[in-house]
Parts: sequence; structure tokens; C-alpha cells
Amino acid sequence: MKRIARSTLQTAVNLVFFAVIGTAILASTYFMTHDAIVKSEQAEKMKLITQIVPPTMFDNDIIHDTISIPADPLLNNDDTTLAYRARLKGEPSAVVLEAIAPDGYSGKIFLILAVHANGELAGVRVVTHKETPGLGDYIDIQKSPWIKNFDGKSRALYKDDDWKVKKDGGKFDYMAGATITPRAVVKAAHKALMYFDANRDKLFAENAAKTEETK
Repeated sequence: MKRIARSTLQTAVNLVFFAVIGTAILASTYFMTHDAIVKSEQAEKMKLITQIVPPTMFDNDIIHDTISIPADPLLNNDDTTLAYRARLKGEPSAVVLEAIAPDGYSGKIFLILAVHANGELAGVRVVTHKETPGLGDYIDIQKSPWIKNFDGKSRALYKDDDWKVKKDGGKFDYMAGATITPRAVVKAAHKALMYFDANRDKLFAENAAKTEETK
């Protein structure tokens, strides 16, 4: 019995030892790669920002002229995000917001949107998504120009009821067989414009520091 007990104890100790070592290796790998992954994601995000906020729209340091935005149901952001402010000759030009379409066909669709100071969309881009290749992935600018349908659109141009795909009685095109994906993106873009309209002054406030949050 004692031998069995010692054997069982030794086995348990070995299992705990290897579990601790395995956990340490995984944690070490995570910390070693996390910063690189974040930097890569940020670089990709900035590439998309330059697509919707061309240099002619600003003369300030847009990368550092930012404001922190807390989680808000109109943006569907789970955590605090950054808004990038574009200014031209000291006047507000545009702001880049991050938003999430939570109801894509295959999960959340992460977006960035540039909104002109007058409330018009300068552009919308998909940052990440899991939509079906060859079907719902046409929301990606690399797959299709569909996302450019948002350029120049605003709540002044379209009534709130118009911010739907045409199948639902709205103004936005969609591809047959893939309605859920564009429906989610249109809804998210509309809600982001609602957020902009409600917070325009705070978003462009000159004295807003990077760590300031809109309320």
C-alpha cells in the first residue's frame, strides 16, 4: 500500500510540475509575442486610416492628436478606444472612430470610420472579420469596392430609416446570398454616425488630452 501511495504521490507531483512548466512556457510565449502582434495590428490599422483620411485633409499630427473613448453602445466597443482627430489650418477636418458590428454572419466585424466635421462619412474600412471567404468577405476593400458605398453618406443625406440594405427597404446595395454581413456593417456605420452627432464638440475639443474620455 505504501508503495502504491508513494507512486501515486510521485505521479501527482510530476503532473503538477509539468503543468507548471507548460503554463510558464505558454505565458512566456504570450509576453514575448504580444507586443509584436499589437504593433502589427496598429500598423495595419494605420494603413487603413490613410485610405480614408488622405494627407490633404489634415496638417496636424493625427497619430498623436487623439482622444480616448470609453465603451459605448453606439460604437459597440468593449473597451476604451482611441479616436484620431484630423485638423486643417487649425479647424476640425475629420475624426477616425473605431466601431464593432457585433452581428456579422460569423461573429464580430471590427471597423474604422472617418467622419468629416460636417457629419459626412469620409470612408469606412474593415479591420478584422471572420466572414465566409467568397461570400460575405466582400466587405473587405481587398475583395471588393462595396465598402466605398459609404463615402459621402451622412444622416443629413439619408434618413435614419434609410440606413439598411435594399432588401430591408434601405439605400445600401448588397450581394445576393450574403445579406447578414452588409446588414451588420450598415447598422454599425449608422450607429457610429449617431455617436459622432451626439459627441462632435467633445471629439474635436482642442484641450482634450489623449487620456480624456468623452462622457
